[in-house]
Amino acid sequence: MDFSLILFVATSICGAIWLFDALMLAPRRRLAVAASGAAASESGAAATSAVLAKEPALVEQAKSFFPILLAIFLLRSFLFEPFRIPSGSMKPTLVEGDFILVNKFSYGIRLPVVNKKVVALSDPARGDVVVFRFPENPSQDFIKRVVGLPGDRIRYADKTLFVEPACKVPAGTACPQPFKVDRELVAAAGFDDNGVPADVWQEQLGEHKHQLLIHPDRVDMEPYFYQHRNEWVVPEGHYFALGDNRDRSHDGRYWGFIPDENLKGRAVAVWLHLDFGLDIPFLGWVPTGISFSRVGGIN
Repeated sequence: MDFSLILFVATSICGAIWLFDALMLAPRRRLAVAASGAAASESGAAATSAVLAKEPALVEQAKSFFPILLAIFLLRSFLFEPFRIPSGSMKPTLVEGDFILVNKFSYGIRLPVVNKKVVALSDPARGDVVVFRFPENPSQDFIKRVVGLPGDRIRYADKTLFVEPACKVPAGTACPQPFKVDRELVAAAGFDDNGVPADVWQEQLGEHKHQLLIHPDRVDMEPYFYQHRNEWVVPEGHYFALGDNRDRSHDGRYWGFIPDENLKGRAVAVWLHLDFGLDIPFLGWVPTGISFSRVGGIN
């Protein structure tokens, strides 16, 4: 379900009703009120101006809802949009039930609904946590961490990430050197990943120092990686992303690259956490608890 499209349609309908009334119906009501007042003055009968001047209920509702819907639509489209984390692919950074805010203008201003970039502001940086439309199903939103920029060569082997940055420096200048993304063990078996203990590591990607999970006993799924390989060159205008839960994430290793036009924004903060501990038939998961302990910025 495309909520932005629904919101756009609802806002447009309310605005159209208000505009139609202002241009077509309101002038007629004013003429009727004036004629009624003149007739009442001549005959001495009670005036019906108040009745004639009353707006139809549909117009009243449209005028009430239009400013609210328009404000929400503009806020979600150009400033910040809320999202809920539905899976554990970004643990321990983000967990199921986290509600996050996504900065919609970090990477440029895009027209809502059609997702067309009209103003370029900046590009994703290595280590950014981004929300994007899933390339294989654009109606579905994904969230991952950018590890590869356009032109980079990325290799993932033995649960280790290697990066050969694209060489975009002037001629005669040394290119950036390939590097292994080093990590430090924070806690062995220190995270309960839905009943399975996982090691917590800390990693530095660009300016982002963040934690990730590694399941030491889980075999790398390299035969299922994108194009059946563990090394990829990121095309221009695309990005390569991984989940922080490295052994339990359906990410770029399996489906490839994120086109720039699929980007929705950068995840900047957690503002609420709900526990969805009750699964009711026909309703699905419902919240059983609320917590603000996870509120804060996203590294």
